[in-house]
Amino acid sequence: MVSTIWVILIAVVALIAGVALGFFIARQYMMKYLKENPPINEQMLRMMMMQMGQKPSQKKINQMMAQMNKVSDNAGKKK
Repeated sequence: MVSTIWVILIAVVALIAGVALGFFIARQYMMKYLKENPPINEQMLRMMMMQMGQKPSQKKINQMMAQMNKVSDNAGKKK
């Protein structure tokens, strides 16, 4: 009877620890992946600007990319 309670208790604790560990590992992996492979690049930004009816200059694209990188760096530092 007592050993059954211990087995169930250990199983529940192991399950909770596994879920927590899995969550943090997956979170780290996704943060690293998004940092190495940003979701938007200069080509995509150029296409979006053309679709909005703006003529994209390289200076404007560089400014927007710098602003997006700054925002993403600040978001990474906060956490």
